[in-house]
Amino acid sequence: MENSPIATLERWEQSGGIWRLRRMDATDAVVELCACHGEPVDELRSSDPALLRYLATRPRSDPD
Repeated sequence: MENSPIATLERWEQSGGIWRLRRMDATDAVVELCACHGEPVDELRSSDPALLRYLATRPRSDPD
């Protein structure tokens, strides 16, 4: 069973990484998965409606 994209972001954050929304439109999103110092190391792409709603209210894990 595959984890939800929100669970992936939560796990990334719990492991010490940070994430930031790079791009989002009405149908999909691209989130940068970054090391603890902010360097991008991977990305998460998803069209999951729950993730789009989540990112609309929380576009990054680190403070602005």
